[in-house]
Amino acid sequence: MYPQSFETAGLGGLSGTELLVVLGVAVLLFGGKKIPEVAKGLGEGIKNFKQAIKTDEEPSAETKKQV
Repeated sequence: MYPQSFETAGLGGLSGTELLVVLGVAVLLFGGKKIPEVAKGLGEGIKNFKQAIKTDEEPSAETKKQV
């Protein structure tokens, strides 16, 4: 396996310049005021998804009684 270079050491393999371009496009699409709302919604969605996975993994009360 090759060592990771400085150019690909960014977030998800993106370099600093690529991240700036992505952020610039996001500002153009959503506007400066809308970005915090989008980020908050994304964070809440991820939180709810993790909670749903966690509750699915825990055995229910009926399953515990059978064991």
